[in-house]
Amino acid sequence: MGRLLGQVLKVTTKILDAVGGAALTFMMLLTVTDVILRAAGHPLVGTFEVVALSLALVIGFTIPKVSFDRGHIRVDLVIEVVSKRTRDVMNTVTRLICIALFAIITYNLFSVAAELRASGEVSPTIQLPAYPFAYGVAVCCGIECFVFIFDIVKIWTGEYE
Repeated sequence: MGRLLGQVLKVTTKILDAVGGAALTFMMLLTVTDVILRAAGHPLVGTFEVVALSLALVIGFTIPKVSFDRGHIRVDLVIEVVSKRTRDVMNTVTRLICIALFAIITYNLFSVAAELRASGEVSPTIQLPAYPFAYGVAVCCGIECFVFIFDIVKIWTGEYE
């Protein structure tokens, strides 16, 4: 099961990361285009709104890949001086805390997205609905929980370090 979960997460996080990268590229191009057109006296309407919503995609969709690749900064001062068993327990506890945190975030984002959808809330200028972005980030936070579960599996099968 661990190997299958790892393969599914590898592909899934890679796809999400590509979406986040595309959103970042889109934000950059949109901002540059707006600056150029603004200098010419013809700014793009709604640029701020689109960039803000795209930023949610950039952040939300790239978190699982960074976690899967263990790309976050960490300080191993305490971890380095304890036994492997203690290190495994500490890594497991931190992953369990992260699972709880991201599960809460996932639940709340799904709730917010449902409220946004029910109320029909849209961005003020270009009337872009916000709920799809909230649902997208919620799904990514849920996938992050599976990345942490996979980390725990790797910790206790000796494949983590």
